[in-house]
Amino acid sequence: MFRPRVMSNRILLAALVVSLLAVASGCGNRPAGGGEGKDLRGKVFVSTSVTEQGKPRALVEGTSIELNFTDDGRLIARAGCNMMQGPVSLGDGKLTVSDLSSTAMGCPNPDLHKQDEWLMKLLGATPTWQLDGANLVVTGSDTEIVLGTEAPAVLEGGTWTVDSLVNGDAVSSVPGAVAATLAFMDGKVNVFTGCNSGSASYEVNGQTITFESLLHTDKACGPDETLVEKALLAALNGQVTYKIDRQKLSLTNTKGDGVHLKK
Repeated sequence: MFRPRVMSNRILLAALVVSLLAVASGCGNRPAGGGEGKDLRGKVFVSTSVTEQGKPRALVEGTSIELNFTDDGRLIARAGCNMMQGPVSLGDGKLTVSDLSSTAMGCPNPDLHKQDEWLMKLLGATPTWQLDGANLVVTGSDTEIVLGTEAPAVLEGGTWTVDSLVNGDAVSSVPGAVAATLAFMDGKVNVFTGCNSGSASYEVNGQTITFESLLHTDKACGPDETLVEKALLAALNGQVTYKIDRQKLSLTNTKGDGVHLKK
């Protein structure tokens, strides 16, 4: 009677070991989106593809979907115009945003409003998320957004486009979809005000840029172009403060006026 009992205990021990190995194996194969999202915090993701009902969804030209997971547990989202934000929970592979709010800036293109509303509806419907390598995949009922991590912008190289005008504490969108640009390279900035073009030399010292010898054409422009040109030229006058935040560049003169630009 004693030996069968020993054999029974050995069988139970073997079964327990197999069970523990199976649990350990299952934990190792857990989907990337099944955790609490610690790998997302402090990162900004930008869309590389958007599909809806299995077909590509075209975004408004020059825009992308941006998801910024802050270190303090919030999600800041943009679809090309207004900013949306709210506390976010990432448990169980679900992207849950509570109290999602949005700024109410007037967008120059009505399609931008529709795109904002589309993203806000998607985020409000608790989509799923998972990491596919370095990419973040967000999936709704009929929508999938694939986003890659954002490379930080640098001052030189590429073109900066004026995104908004700053007058003290007031920030306004660019009127009439005027496309004013700056391109910095090797101490020279090429300027297009949306109407006139020119260039200036510049020198960077810490968080300031000193512009000198600004020359530009002087042809007559429309009212929208004139407004943008005035703001841009004021931001290129002498010593200005600059700041790069992700893909945004701000230029602010000593009076507190200036422009915001994006790449």
